[in-house]
Amino acid sequence: MSEPRSAPTVGQVVLGKRLQELRERAGLSREQAAKVLRVAQATIRRMETAEVALKIPYVQLLLKAYGITEAENDAFVELTEEANQPGWWQRFHGILPDWFSMYVSLEGAASLIRQYEPHFVPGVLQTEEYARAIMMSGAVGETSPEDIERHVALRMERQSLLTRPDAPTLWVVMDETVLRRHAGGRDVMRGQIDRLLRAADLPHVTLQIAEFSSGHHPGTYGPFVLFRFAMPELPDMVYSEYLTGAVYLDARPEVAAHLEVMDRMAAQAATAQRTKEILKDFRKEL
Repeated sequence: MSEPRSAPTVGQVVLGKRLQELRERAGLSREQAAKVLRVAQATIRRMETAEVALKIPYVQLLLKAYGITEAENDAFVELTEEANQPGWWQRFHGILPDWFSMYVSLEGAASLIRQYEPHFVPGVLQTEEYARAIMMSGAVGETSPEDIERHVALRMERQSLLTRPDAPTLWVVMDETVLRRHAGGRDVMRGQIDRLLRAADLPHVTLQIAEFSSGHHPGTYGPFVLFRFAMPELPDMVYSEYLTGAVYLDARPEVAAHLEVMDRMAAQAATAQRTKEILKDFRKEL
């Protein structure tokens, strides 16, 4: 049987979708595919939606039934073995909730990340001191000092995606509230604003502040993140977090609605150049 696990990697999501496409191209129903493996129909669905890890013998039997050539079969199996390797973030499994493991996987695989953040500086742009202050405030729940340091270490390690050779494009719209609500005192906020100014100078990072003076905007209901990938098999995806979990949306109408809201917010927010001036002014006030 295929084994359930905490959260799929992006590679497993892609391969699951690819398995579904190959089955449909072969003209087989899930019920017929299930008979090939002598399993329940639900097992095929769970394999195709990455709810379970793919086992090589099952993959090989399905590919044979779908009429895939031996060369394509070998390539698919190799990709499956690679996708089943645990991500670096698995080292933090003791503190990382399942619903956020998927986020870290998507973040690492995305070619474009667009984020609206009304409450905090986005994690990939936080300083250690700011991140620690947020954790200690209880804003993310009750956490022991040891776990706080592990959360901070995880957050800092995630930031390496911005300096790698194939770094994604990051486009953030951040509410002015984030700057007004101080975390960790003046020195911490000065350091955090310096960090934002350095990030804003990176060619693949765009940072915009949604000022109070610009009035209400369509994203005021809550934070969300839009992911886009270089892999054509993987559709755009939206991540939206709530108090005890998160939802991942990939249905076209839902993604299109969030994209429209993000575009409207970006048009209404201060430009990237104006945002740098706002940040410098805030720093002077501290």
